[in-house]
Amino acid sequence: MARILIVDDSPTQTLSLAKILKKHGHEILTAKDGMEGVEVAKAELPDLVLMDVVMPKINGFQATRQITKNPSTSHIPVIIVTTKDQETDKIWGARQGAKGYVVKPAEEATLIETIGQFLPK
Repeated sequence: MARILIVDDSPTQTLSLAKILKKHGHEILTAKDGMEGVEVAKAELPDLVLMDVVMPKINGFQATRQITKNPSTSHIPVIIVTTKDQETDKIWGARQGAKGYVVKPAEEATLIETIGQFLPK
């Protein structure tokens, strides 16, 4: 299946997302903040990134912008996965280059469906 990078500063959230993704056959990469997420994306070139927003160093919006605007990583779809559920957050995420937006706690069906929209068939 796909190699998916989870960028989240919460070990509990990372574990929860990883469990769902592994159940569906995906390989998991992780990063514990936005800055590390950008570095792992550049080094590993995952098939997709799941990005939290509220994190130390650089937030998920900033990290998404760095990934989607860098020529070496711009092809990687980024899906924001966050507790921030306001319409303005969703619009801002899209402006940073995010392809999708999932509100935590992420339901398995919603998460897998959203990911499926952006992975190569």
